[in-house]
Amino acid sequence: MIVLDVEASGVEPTKHSIVSIGALDIANPTNRFYMECRIWDGAHIMDGALAVNGFTKSEITDRSKPSEADLTHAFRTWSETVEERTFVGQNVSFDRDFLKEAATRAGHTDWPFAHRTIDVHTLCFMHMVLKGLQPPVKNHRSALNLDAVLNYCGIPEEPSPHNALTGALSHAEVAARLLYGRKLLPEFEQFDIPWNK
Repeated sequence: MIVLDVEASGVEPTKHSIVSIGALDIANPTNRFYMECRIWDGAHIMDGALAVNGFTKSEITDRSKPSEADLTHAFRTWSETVEERTFVGQNVSFDRDFLKEAATRAGHTDWPFAHRTIDVHTLCFMHMVLKGLQPPVKNHRSALNLDAVLNYCGIPEEPSPHNALTGALSHAEVAARLLYGRKLLPEFEQFDIPWNK
């Protein structure tokens, strides 16, 4: 499975651009992908999105960086090294939709990835219910954001600003802990799995 995290210039795949992708193969976690790009000409920019991912407007419009199309081509080439290509991540449909829209802009008429995804929010929600715990609720909806999922799995909150590779590593670690009850990455080895104590 491909653990995927996309950073973007906003939240709408048709109006905003990818600015970076982080990914890894959960079956072979040393097989990792990280790349930054400049936004496509005419893409909108949300200041709030840049506050989350830490990029500046000058960084995401830097003409010396690869284009979003270059990034899309590179990611697709890297993905061919992964046997099982189902996307995994927190709210990973967001990442999938951004990547699909970028692929369309880049001229890819074939889409090699499945529509189905594995969302760590859902994995964590189900894990809590099976343990007899009440998942947290805020404003009448689930409050299991990535930091809450990390904390539930015994891992501190993700550093800020958010980085696509750090995000992918976090998603991979919590997915392994929730699905298989085991640690996955050396970056998180020091943090025990709470329910295995």
